[in-house]
Amino acid sequence: MNNFKNKVFIITGGGTGIGKATALKLADREAKLVINYSSSETEAKKVVEEIAEKGGIAFAFKANVASEHEVNNMIDQTIAQFERLDGLVNNASITAQIPMNDLESATDDVWDSLYDVNVKGMFHCVKAAVPHMKKQKSGAIVNVGSVAGTTGIGSSIPYAATKAAIHTMTKSLAIALAPHIRVNCISPGAVDTRWWSGNEDKMYQLAGNLPLQRISSPEDIADAILFQLKQESVTGQVFTIDNGQTL
Repeated sequence: MNNFKNKVFIITGGGTGIGKATALKLADREAKLVINYSSSETEAKKVVEEIAEKGGIAFAFKANVASEHEVNNMIDQTIAQFERLDGLVNNASITAQIPMNDLESATDDVWDSLYDVNVKGMFHCVKAAVPHMKKQKSGAIVNVGSVAGTTGIGSSIPYAATKAAIHTMTKSLAIALAPHIRVNCISPGAVDTRWWSGNEDKMYQLAGNLPLQRISSPEDIADAILFQLKQESVTGQVFTIDNGQTL
């Protein structure tokens, strides 16, 4: 049974990494897709072209999720094009590479920019999507968190704090939006994406210390996202996909 055929999904940050992998897997299952991007226009349009070459249906839409107005426009265009919205993958995220002990560099601007995208941006997308899902009496939302939100260790203290906030917000939204809308979260460990660009040595060093001695691929995380989108008995859960990193 194909749970995704003709269903409509928005993937934020859908042009690269985990977002791209998720979009392509959904397209392979005949879903209709909106590939959101903020700065990765070329990459997002390439994803749309790749989907079209396989006979799929998708369009790219530029929106900075930190802007509620831009998010509302994206949702409006989705409904105008497809007349429904079945799922939302909140994948768009930013970070700042700041040593954990460098408190001075964690400025108000850093805190505000990360919270605006990573936390408020996700909430903007959920807020705009929910009325359409409620009308259908069905919907699934997956937020992408991070093990940094559990361990407190990550690219910076503000980044780890935003991911912890996402984990908690997932649970709050799952309670608020039940019974018709499910909300879950994927908490990846290290994933082989462009975020590691220039830090590959650190990535491979980490891999050797993991129980499974591997780094996740974007496709690994996408598989977990698809599970949460289709599994109707799961809500309010944060799934850790980290090759044993947090053991």
